[in-house]
Amino acid sequence: MESKYGFTTGTCAAIAAKAASRMIFEGKTIEREWVVTPKGFIVETEIFEPKLGKGMASCAVKKYSGDDPDVTNGLLIFVCVKLSEKNAIIVDGGKGVGRVTKRGLSQNIGDAAINEVPKKMIVENVLSVFEAYSYKGGAEIIISVPDGEKTAEKTFNSRLGIVGGISILGTSGIVEPMSQQALIDTIKAEISVKKENDGNYIMIAPGNYGIDFIKKSFDVDLNKAVKCGNFIGEALLFSKDKGFKGILLIGHIGKFIKLAGGIMNTHSLNADGRMEILAANTALVCDDLNVVRKIMGCVTTDDAIKIIDASGVRDDVMDKIIKKALFYINNKLRSDIEVGIIMFSNVYGILGKSDNVRDMLKYFV
Repeated sequence: MESKYGFTTGTCAAIAAKAASRMIFEGKTIEREWVVTPKGFIVETEIFEPKLGKGMASCAVKKYSGDDPDVTNGLLIFVCVKLSEKNAIIVDGGKGVGRVTKRGLSQNIGDAAINEVPKKMIVENVLSVFEAYSYKGGAEIIISVPDGEKTAEKTFNSRLGIVGGISILGTSGIVEPMSQQALIDTIKAEISVKKENDGNYIMIAPGNYGIDFIKKSFDVDLNKAVKCGNFIGEALLFSKDKGFKGILLIGHIGKFIKLAGGIMNTHSLNADGRMEILAANTALVCDDLNVVRKIMGCVTTDDAIKIIDASGVRDDVMDKIIKKALFYINNKLRSDIEVGIIMFSNVYGILGKSDNVRDMLKYFV
């Protein structure tokens, strides 16, 4: 069955802004409106709660995420358009739209969290209505989301320094089901914020396991850590591009073992090779072929570590794996940026770490 596409909060705001503008000049409420997204799709949808006043109008569009599990699905995105004598169109956020409190995002501190592409869509669609009715003045456009502040608690906004509500987002105008690019864009935004606010060194962990391990094991500032999911390669390259001097990677062996095979996207659908990598590195330091065969028969990395542990070569195996992971990472980055690795297991604790970890940890206190 074909996946259903949705449309972004930015597209919702653009449609509502266009509808509200039309209502002002037509002197009546309207039931539906449409826009063309930056990707060329025409999105038409129902208009909710239209209100009309003197020189102003407001209405809402319901966010639709298609088959993507987006927490903003179903939210009403309201836009109020008020004509102004000033020869300018001002777009700002009201209740439920977040405000920026940290450097590193495309908006300045204090600005509403409305990205540039949605803002451009809003202005262009409002101007198209103004031109159709030969209106030469300006307008104040306020976006609000009544349930935005509560919904924002389920997003990355607090980690990005966006408080008080959701962001008005979108680069293509549509929502692709399970969009990897959306996840990568979020990771990049968080890395940008860390660079602007927290200095030249960054901690990166794939997910909650890594963050929880950092919390329990080291006296460091978790605000300097970024979760990158399976996109370790993208996080590394973007951190380099942002000018960080050092990256400390902390992760569970279930994902990080793949780095020793040069696998930088650690999703199981992309690649596995966990047992092959463990078996190959064990074979380099262990003469017992039965140990290697047993590892290849394991389902989990913890089961494999138990076998390696029993053979008395765990430290040697993990040393080789850490060095091999660093080899592939440094080859990918092709720069002088310092990289440290801590690899752990929930059962066995720290399994291996690079020689520079002790020195790197001091940057995160």
